[in-house]
Amino acid sequence: MQINPTKATSKLLFDGADWTFDLVKKAYDSVQEIGVGELGLDIYPNVIEVITSEQMLDAYASIGLPQMYRHWSYGKHFVRDEMNYRRGSQALAYELVINSDPCINYIMEENSMTMHTLVLAHAAMGHNHFFKNNYLFQEWTRADAILDYLDFAKSYVSRCEELHGMNAVEQVLDDAHALMQQGISRYPGSNKQMSLARERERALARHLYEERSFNDLWRTVPKQQVQEKPEGEEAPASGGSSQVRLPEENLLYFLEKTAPKLEDWERELLRIVRNLATYFYPQRQTKVMNEGCATWTHFHIMNRLYDTGQLSEGAMLEFLHSHSSVTMQPSWNDRRFSGLNPYALGFAIMRDIERIATEPTSEDKDWFPDIAGSGDPVGELKRIWAEFRDDSFILQYLSPKVIRDFRLFGIHDEAQYPHVFVSSIHDERGYRRVRQNLAQQYCVSSLDPDLQIIDADLQGSRRLVVSHRVRNGVMLERANCERTLYHLARLWGYRVKLVEVDAESGKVLKEHENLRMP
Repeated sequence: MQINPTKATSKLLFDGADWTFDLVKKAYDSVQEIGVGELGLDIYPNVIEVITSEQMLDAYASIGLPQMYRHWSYGKHFVRDEMNYRRGSQALAYELVINSDPCINYIMEENSMTMHTLVLAHAAMGHNHFFKNNYLFQEWTRADAILDYLDFAKSYVSRCEELHGMNAVEQVLDDAHALMQQGISRYPGSNKQMSLARERERALARHLYEERSFNDLWRTVPKQQVQEKPEGEEAPASGGSSQVRLPEENLLYFLEKTAPKLEDWERELLRIVRNLATYFYPQRQTKVMNEGCATWTHFHIMNRLYDTGQLSEGAMLEFLHSHSSVTMQPSWNDRRFSGLNPYALGFAIMRDIERIATEPTSEDKDWFPDIAGSGDPVGELKRIWAEFRDDSFILQYLSPKVIRDFRLFGIHDEAQYPHVFVSSIHDERGYRRVRQNLAQQYCVSSLDPDLQIIDADLQGSRRLVVSHRVRNGVMLERANCERTLYHLARLWGYRVKLVEVDAESGKVLKEHENLRMP
């Protein structure tokens, strides 16, 4: 979008690098005026918290969430990140933003006032709008409940540590974390996080049971006989394999409901980890779009602030230096290369959509007839931000121009041939193949192993059978497979067998069985 510079009618927001809370508030008001007032962004209320580098490292360690429960892996990550940061081999993010209502934005006190303004535009406007409006976040998460749920989870884990010991709790969390990516039911209707009131009711019931269990006086009271369940009512999960619906792709859910040896408090820990995995699932599917949306938004807002005389030339140069560093795409032979930069790719496609909507070429009209020349780039972008995820976004809006700018092409590699073949070049057929192949690399469901529980003997040997549907001949690594089976067996309590099956032919390729019993 081209905006004609207007005559500066206001004073500079700040002059120099030093910041104060009043200046941050003033900058936020100006950023919000452009983001909400001019662009029409729909955002949650923002909470801005200024933190130190140590607090940012701590947030890194606890997977970016406030009020996380304790676990040894978080301390391990903190030590690693702190060591890398102190010796200069790792930089820290300018900000950290939480998908919650209100939206929490952490900004680093070491940053200059220019960087604070950039962060407010990037996170408090861009990420905030994306979190609130993208369909995946609306279907899979509850922004108004996550903070309370984290508080409940932290309190519950601490309570379990007091009652059952830190080692016992740590073991369950270790096993659950190992299976975290296999703890998601990929049907959004059933993944809404429960309300805090319902969670507290569940926790209270468990606590009452635990207190009775640990009270010697209660143990002397004769137990009441268990009445038979009325006909048609659901029987206990351990009653037989015929009462278990298989196959089941959500391993943690199956274990939570069915594992014969788990105590109630252990099942609740599995549920907590499942809810966290569900919370992060939309973020895994929208990395390019989310960062592209935030980067486009901060680029627009910062330029608009400069055009209206609210940013000095020095502040603008500082911003452009940071922006160009974030959106740089290293070449394949650069030591920094680690694949496509999501900031670079997302921002490039967003800017290209903006160009297509305002100044389309004949090629754009052929490829994007619905948006070419529409004259409403902001409206088109807001619709796209709401309706797509990374793979569908790339498949629909990666243009030939962006493919040429990034010098993308396709190669074909097969094990029986000594060389790779260039399969897609810069022609119409090649553009479509490149777009399709790149989109597939961002499809989370095709990247995660397709594991499903296919058999569970709940009355006899109690052995659990898990299948892995092998796609494109890619089988599980032996070491990871053995560790996963071990964690799975510790939660199940009995032998676990994993069968790798070709997804197309159904042929059994390999069988694994845990050798170390818990």
